[in-house]
Amino acid sequence: MNDKYFIKAENYISELFHLTDPVLAATLQSVQDAGIHDIGVSPSQGKLLQLLARLCGAKKILEMGTFFGYSGIWLARALPADGQLITLEYDPQNAAFAEKNFANAGLQNKIQIRTGNALELLPQLEAEGVGPFDMIFIDADKPPYAEYFRLALHLSRPGTLIIADNVVRHVFDPATPEDKKNGVLRFNQLIAASDAVSAVILQTVGIKEPDGMAIAIVN
Repeated sequence: MNDKYFIKAENYISELFHLTDPVLAATLQSVQDAGIHDIGVSPSQGKLLQLLARLCGAKKILEMGTFFGYSGIWLARALPADGQLITLEYDPQNAAFAEKNFANAGLQNKIQIRTGNALELLPQLEAEGVGPFDMIFIDADKPPYAEYFRLALHLSRPGTLIIADNVVRHVFDPATPEDKKNGVLRFNQLIAASDAVSAVILQTVGIKEPDGMAIAIVN
């Protein structure tokens, strides 16, 4: 099967389940208008994240890697009226775009964007007593993925759902820089050996390159 097959399948699923609307379309358009390569999740992956958030009854969600806010909109839409999403973004320009997209979605009261290095922001969240979170989504720079996971555990409780994107492609893609590949490998080996979680990696295909998501539940 070639890439065209997976793209057709993704589009079929998206149309079948109506996985777009003016808000989501405008968010994707904002990425295109900015001339930036879209590194966010696909529509079906966004819906998967939303369903998982609903399944675990999430009221507090933490996201690492806001980008332009596409996955954040999917996640925030799963929250109850008193729920909150805290999303971390290193790039101030991306955070500014995301803030506009969250406002366009009418979700600004449910979402708090924190800008800066997640390796610094995560300990700050712990010190503030913001956690524990019911769900944590890791979709940021790959070299420190293992460190993000360790810090995420400090903001978790038994039953917290931790999901990490892009944990397969960079292992096998020969064009992947070594630091990115090694970061993903360290993360995968860590969660596979960790007694703190029960985990598995789910392969993903579609309009994005073949990849995978790690899904873990804190023991």
